[in-house]
Amino acid sequence: MFKKDDNARAGQARASLYDEITGNIIAELEAGRVPWVQPWGSASTKAPLAMPANAATGRHYSGVNVLILWGAVIQHGFPGQSWLTFRQALALGGNVRKGERGTTVVYADRFTPEDEKRRAREAGGEAAAIPFLKRFTVFNTAQCDSLPDDIATTIPPPPPGLIEPKVEALIRATGIDFRIGGDRAFYAPALDYVQVPPPQAYFEPINWHRTALHELGHASGHHNRLNRDLTGSFGTKKYAFEELIAEISAAFCCASLGIVPTVRHADYIGSWLDVLREDNRAIVRAASQASKAADWLLGFAPDTNLGMTDDEREAA
Repeated sequence: MFKKDDNARAGQARASLYDEITGNIIAELEAGRVPWVQPWGSASTKAPLAMPANAATGRHYSGVNVLILWGAVIQHGFPGQSWLTFRQALALGGNVRKGERGTTVVYADRFTPEDEKRRAREAGGEAAAIPFLKRFTVFNTAQCDSLPDDIATTIPPPPPGLIEPKVEALIRATGIDFRIGGDRAFYAPALDYVQVPPPQAYFEPINWHRTALHELGHASGHHNRLNRDLTGSFGTKKYAFEELIAEISAAFCCASLGIVPTVRHADYIGSWLDVLREDNRAIVRAASQASKAADWLLGFAPDTNLGMTDDEREAA
């Protein structure tokens, strides 16, 4: 039977985990570092630009777990973006080296207690599902020994020459009204179109692609697509939250396409901090929505294997 004390303890554990994740993100932002835009091109960064993936299943992590694992790669200087649970390393014939510390990632879902199902049947109403957040530990393949060669090998980044055509093909395939011109980049929700200045207006051509992916991230939220709330006016927390989604979505798309992410609007860091301090679940919700936006956009990329799917259930 699901008891009230169990429910209370589960709620406290969820709150603690949300606080921990949010606290880490806030600390990074306060230090002037944006967790979804890491110094991939610096000499100290050994790992290739890529989305973190489970080495056993090949499936990409999503949501806030991407930010957590990218942070671990940078912090510890890991040479790759591949991860395994302790059991998965053993199942592959390898092992986690003694003394290595893992990285905590999370899996969010809902379940319905039997008592609640029974109550709903008797009362004829809907059964209420209870959210839960489960944590589990993964290890970078660099922390393991005796793994098969194909698991331990670091995959090189894609050749730079293939990036721009892939982004342009994605833009066309989305069917979004995408206009080039003017002197500022924006998405107009009421009229459902994206406008970006011409590439020659940017100091580096690749910045045009980063900007385009950011604005397409906004467009993914249109009510005919992912149906996010785009009604926030400039300066409101709702507006800042949508900017957070677009920023993280663009970073996920950039990493998947081999483009080094950058901050589109660094001046929003203060408003993002306000949102995160007020709601300890905001970063988890924003990263989840960003994954959905990136999934939607990458589904139009020429390489259909770029979409991000979550492997938390299999790894737990």
